[in-house]
Amino acid sequence: MKFCKKYEEYMKGVEWQRKKLPPGVGFKKLKKILKRCRRDLLKSHHADSTLCDKSSFSCPDSCSVCDGTFFPSLLKEMSEVVGFFNEHAQRLLELHLASGFRKCFIWFKDKLQGNHVVLIQEGKDLVTYALINAIAMRKILKKYDKIHYSKQGQVFKSQAHTKNIEILQSPWLCELVAFHINLRDTKANTMKAPAFFEGFSLIFKDGKPSLYCELFDSVKLELELTCSICLDTVFDPVSLTCGHIFCYMCACKAGSVTIVDGLKAASPKKKCPLCREAGVYEGAVHLEELNILLSRSCPEYWAERLQSERVERVRQAKEHWESQCRAFMGI
Repeated sequence: MKFCKKYEEYMKGVEWQRKKLPPGVGFKKLKKILKRCRRDLLKSHHADSTLCDKSSFSCPDSCSVCDGTFFPSLLKEMSEVVGFFNEHAQRLLELHLASGFRKCFIWFKDKLQGNHVVLIQEGKDLVTYALINAIAMRKILKKYDKIHYSKQGQVFKSQAHTKNIEILQSPWLCELVAFHINLRDTKANTMKAPAFFEGFSLIFKDGKPSLYCELFDSVKLELELTCSICLDTVFDPVSLTCGHIFCYMCACKAGSVTIVDGLKAASPKKKCPLCREAGVYEGAVHLEELNILLSRSCPEYWAERLQSERVERVRQAKEHWESQCRAFMGI
């Protein structure tokens, strides 16, 4: 089955998405736009008998179909998909990580309404939704470049990444995968894990961990969990807005801030150590579900890092308060 047909069937078949999320990337509609653009290009060149190579049919610098319809439509749809995905994923994870009275209230409410299983299934649907829309976006841009014999589709993809509307950049995607693995491991201690936990795993290759997700045909995701700064498994992980994951303390060093000040205090000019994108620290997200997963999976490493970082954290906190006292006393 071709991806377009599979995508359309999937988007029509998931009831909760029609109620809570936008319809996703308009794959079929965008293909029609490209088909019309291709037809217009052929008509405009048909009268010229000197054309004999593919480059003759390339899209001009200013194309009313592409510039006025295709890219604006795709940009709008991608923004909607990412915005709603982030909103729903964040809400779901906040419910799971709630503590104290709020956790008791949510637990009691879920027991009465039977919402717990629904929330878990919604989490899996969100992951599937993110992956299949990411594939749809990549395929439609690849088709654009194929029709126009250009690289404008790849340029647009890079621009989408810069604007943080590439759904695979979302830190909540990583958190949802970790969320399912954590729940599966908890269920495994009491009962057989339900079917909706299948497809998610934490794998180790040469001692390096990765999150792996495989939901159905060709819809796969693998996220490496090695900090590119300390070159070790991410500890107290944080995701910058560009989507790259680092240890919290490593990210603070890269942003030239202390752990007391936090990443929000980093200068907007500071860049990601990997992609060199600026302004990625203020909106950084702590990956709490991933932190729980790795602490359970690597207990010895976690205890060692916790001990070594405690010394550095105490030192930075001491220096911070000493400087505050000196400033207060006018020294």
